[in-house]
Amino acid sequence: MADIRNPNISRLAAGYLFPTIGKIKREYIAANPDKKIISLGIGDTTEPLPAPVAKAMSDYCLALGTVEGYSGYDPPIEADVKELVAKVMYPQASIDASEVFISDGSKCDLGRLQWLFNGAAKVAVQDPAYPVYVDSSVMFGRSGDIDDATGQYDGVTYMPCTPENDFFPDLSPAKDCDMILFCNPNNPTGACASRAQLESLVAFALENSIIIVYDSAYAPFIQDPEIPKSIFEVEGAKRCAIESSSLSKLAGFTGVRLGWTVVPKELVFKGGESVGKDWGRIMGTLFNGAANVAQAGAIAALSNMEETTALVTHYMGNAKIIRETFEGLGLKCHGGTNAPYVFVHFPGQDSWDVFKEILEKVQVVTTPGAGFGPAGQGFVRVSGFGHRESVLEACERFKTMWS
Repeated sequence: MADIRNPNISRLAAGYLFPTIGKIKREYIAANPDKKIISLGIGDTTEPLPAPVAKAMSDYCLALGTVEGYSGYDPPIEADVKELVAKVMYPQASIDASEVFISDGSKCDLGRLQWLFNGAAKVAVQDPAYPVYVDSSVMFGRSGDIDDATGQYDGVTYMPCTPENDFFPDLSPAKDCDMILFCNPNNPTGACASRAQLESLVAFALENSIIIVYDSAYAPFIQDPEIPKSIFEVEGAKRCAIESSSLSKLAGFTGVRLGWTVVPKELVFKGGESVGKDWGRIMGTLFNGAANVAQAGAIAALSNMEETTALVTHYMGNAKIIRETFEGLGLKCHGGTNAPYVFVHFPGQDSWDVFKEILEKVQVVTTPGAGFGPAGQGFVRVSGFGHRESVLEACERFKTMWS
């Protein structure tokens, strides 16, 4: 029998970052059952759902037990979700509801979007970046093997984001690429591109016939009113960009699962075919729709934004405490002002070594920057997602290490 395994899977690095961290955490707990672990590693929300959201989902779920309230495929409320996403999340971008595709989360869409592009499509990514961008590209055969010395995959164009370039990359290496995967505000660095920087990204994409896959999952955390919360607020972006987002971090839907992708009508392939039409076919073939209960929750979340954005205020308060703690210890920090992540610099040190040292000495789980790409080496990401008392205790523990 022929070996039918997808050969690209064998090219992936040893393990996906967050399960690897989870394994290390579990092993540490098993070996040290008397230690109290505080997790500021994975970006998982911790606070309860807003009351109107929980009630809407409960009511909808109970109604499913009645003849009048039951719904199956394609629940009618999806049209309301699309309308609210367009209205509430894109007030400055004039997005039509027909351009919104509802899904079970941004991470899932970022993988499915790979189906839009042929196997020869060349991809460029920020470095460091959310692992799904590179890993899904590798799975679809857009790379060769990983170079153990550099940590980079052959065939993927890496655009280093460092303190020296204000974490906005030199785009020129991507000139011959077909798509740029771009996250703003960035995970893991917490950096947020300015309007001028986003304008330069769009201009570059238009000039070089590149499609931007723009991940705006953390856009609700932007505090600076001058910074666009959507790529579509930039002139020309509708002709070169796809935007993916979700309610995971905004409304605490990491387990509920509700996201969307916006594909403007103006966006077409070089041959003139509609990208949105192709995306609709992909979603219709591979996906049966977000859970109707989750969609009911989305309507409540988007209809009660004061309660929903209170979660953002809480997590950004945590990020501020974390950043000020590390800065008070004389450590250089990035992020934490327009994003819920603080990227702490440990020059000359290995990220994984620092991660393990923090875990072993003060029992706080962080995330090694090198796990997000080669340019993350020497950094550790600390998440603002957590209960306030846990964040305060973690910061007191950090002080015992570096004070």
